[in-house]
Amino acid sequence: MSDRPPQPAAASIAVIGAGIVGSCLVEHLAQRGWDDLVLIDKGPLPDPGGSTGHASNFIFPTDHSREVAMLTLESQRQYEALGVQTTCGGVEVARTEARLEELRRRMTSARAWGTDAELLTPAEVAERIPYLNPDVILGGFWMSSVSVVDSVRAGTLMRQRALSRGALTILDNTEVTGLEVEARPRGRPRLRAVVTSRGRIDVEHAVIACGVWSPLIAELAGASIPLTPAVHQMADLGPVGLLRATGDEIGYPIVRDMDAFMYERQKYGAMEVGSYAHRPILVHPEDIPGLEASARSPTELPFTGDDFAPQLAQAREIMGELLEGAGIGYAINGLLSLTPDAQPVLGETTEVGNLWSAAAVWIKEGPGAARLLAEWITHGHPRLCDPHESDVTRFQPHERTRGHVRARAREHFNKTYGIVHPREQWESRRDAHRSALHARTETLGAVYYEARGWERPQWYESNADLVERYGVADRPREWDRRWWSPIIEAEHLHLREKVGVVDLGAFQIFDVTGPGALAYLEGMAANGCDRPPGTSIYTPLLTPDGGFRADLTIQRLAADRFRVVTGAFDGARDAAWFRKHLPEDGSFRFEDRSAEICTLGVWGPRAEALLGRVSGADFSQAAFPYASVRDIALDGLPVTMCRISYVGESGWEIYMEASLAARVWDAVREAGRGFGVRPVGAGVYGTTGRMEKGYALMGAELTSEYSPVEAGLARPRVKRADFIGRAAYLKAKKAGPAATLRTLTMDDHADASGLARFPTGGNEPLLGPGGGRIVDARGRESRVTSAGMGPSVGKYLLMAYLPPELAAPGTRLHVLYMNEPFPVTVAAERALFDPTGARMRS
Repeated sequence: MSDRPPQPAAASIAVIGAGIVGSCLVEHLAQRGWDDLVLIDKGPLPDPGGSTGHASNFIFPTDHSREVAMLTLESQRQYEALGVQTTCGGVEVARTEARLEELRRRMTSARAWGTDAELLTPAEVAERIPYLNPDVILGGFWMSSVSVVDSVRAGTLMRQRALSRGALTILDNTEVTGLEVEARPRGRPRLRAVVTSRGRIDVEHAVIACGVWSPLIAELAGASIPLTPAVHQMADLGPVGLLRATGDEIGYPIVRDMDAFMYERQKYGAMEVGSYAHRPILVHPEDIPGLEASARSPTELPFTGDDFAPQLAQAREIMGELLEGAGIGYAINGLLSLTPDAQPVLGETTEVGNLWSAAAVWIKEGPGAARLLAEWITHGHPRLCDPHESDVTRFQPHERTRGHVRARAREHFNKTYGIVHPREQWESRRDAHRSALHARTETLGAVYYEARGWERPQWYESNADLVERYGVADRPREWDRRWWSPIIEAEHLHLREKVGVVDLGAFQIFDVTGPGALAYLEGMAANGCDRPPGTSIYTPLLTPDGGFRADLTIQRLAADRFRVVTGAFDGARDAAWFRKHLPEDGSFRFEDRSAEICTLGVWGPRAEALLGRVSGADFSQAAFPYASVRDIALDGLPVTMCRISYVGESGWEIYMEASLAARVWDAVREAGRGFGVRPVGAGVYGTTGRMEKGYALMGAELTSEYSPVEAGLARPRVKRADFIGRAAYLKAKKAGPAATLRTLTMDDHADASGLARFPTGGNEPLLGPGGGRIVDARGRESRVTSAGMGPSVGKYLLMAYLPPELAAPGTRLHVLYMNEPFPVTVAAERALFDPTGARMRS
């Protein structure tokens, strides 16, 4: 084309992919001052042939995930501002009692995010959607703000805005053929250039927003974006006179037939039916046909009618006479992106610096995800919301492999409209990592939960006798006791009374060694690391804006040797953050030793006596004070011990070479017979013990949206050494908290039927004295971040951030659970059990 712009020799940021995310991203970057952007796509504009062009472009704004809900609501705001959104309303219908219960849970999430919603009877559903057959449903979940958007037009408008600023060059019909990276002596390689079919562009950053092709582009740089293309079937049934008579694309509310795993939405004179019920049909990215070989577009594959037949029958059942005589018109096996955990993949890639992922984002989240990523690139971390669930660095290496991605995608595809419990466990690709103690815990009847591939004992069936001993009651509602056992609470009480051993082999452990180690860690950690050798330092790592980026422990083992210990769920993210900030001077080594070192926890009133018998050493508080670290011999085996507790009891974390772990376990168990030692699972360590002490959890209470001041973790004085987020931390201390993290107790568990209910900690909203939604001065809602029984205090505990005016002890509020309010009270202390910490230091 004669008016085709020349390819620039250099650009600050290259965005690869001109779908909804890439097109919105260039405008959000331009708004933030980036003025030499380039947008590249191998297809033609305005519709280059990706999923944006064929996706069913409706938005249901409620989601149980806070992050997805925030991205969706922000996207709706942007679509509305662009003038490309039509609000039509929509309903999710239930065919089963289990789904009705799920719709009550959906109502709870809608209230949490401030989304207008109501539950409807079958007759009320039929009033709003006259062609729907009320005889096949039990009820519905109505949202007035459900909308349809023109995503292709939205992308065009956003590109035009960036062009009008003089900030953008668009290169359509241009293929990216290579990504050049620069090796660094230390840390990750860094992106240098994007190579296209028209030449080379030097860049500071590149963003891969290519949807189903994203893994192939990432591979050009030696990086990974863990997703797989998957088929989602869509078919238009028509012509339908009633729909055609509206004269609009959408004249009736959209229906999501949740138990049939399908949706029905008007598309002019036809009814589009989309299915998530068919067999998982996965496609390798390299097998997607090119533009020339595609009958329609590369992501619109030939329709396989046999897969769709059951949904066609269900569609005719629920819509009855409306579809009489209607045939299948436009029908495709449309491609979308699935990740191993069904969440987007956003952020800077693990393997290559300045190479960013903006993939596995649906139409409903596109503009919001673009804003989030623009903030991330510009400010060093997003401001829209915490990206904990979508951060591409969350995946361990095995989770980024094609086999793992495809296995997990097959498992969760049919759960797209499924009822997924907050504690639900994966079935596929288990046993990726086993603790060195696995053989021992397995023989004791350990029930394993997965933590980023690590198999962790949640409770032990061998402790079933403790349930009767301690009089632990079961939970009457199946949903509340799903993926839970009363054994957890019995193990908790036994540990408080005697002593328990906890397999902590999933701990993620990084050793930082060398003359520059101290200076490096001082620049990363909010709390001071220049402590004497033999000291343990609990500290957050902060974002540049002063929110939580990590929450971990650093042990100073020697003058130039430190050990960083973090949790299994955050190990990969934390390692990526540390490696991102490695200096070039080579003054220390950063080593991941998670697979080499195994950790065992021993806690309880009898822990000191038990370990003294195994070792012969003095474990008294005077000889081995709290937060200290010592090299000890247990039964003649060398270990490193740290006196610390996440469960609120006196005890130690024991670190040893993995090859020695079984022998240390055996020695502790043998010596513990006379002390009543029992194995204790992560249900105690991560929930009941933690919550009785009011300890905050990364990704739950601790997110980038809250500061140490609000979480109650600010030190009286901020250290002088500079560190990431220091200026923002000081500002937060001066301003004071807009919300405060509190523990609340449930006052009455009885629901309307008289049965006791137990919230799962799935973002249930807190309601104020007048029954209204609680929002702080910064617009953040008050919601349950963690929930669990406090067996030693006899109360069911919740944690939540509250505005100062509602955070006073004794304040009476309500928590909404399954769309029913339950009375709760703000506790006098964050730690209801041993608030002074005397037991840990006894």
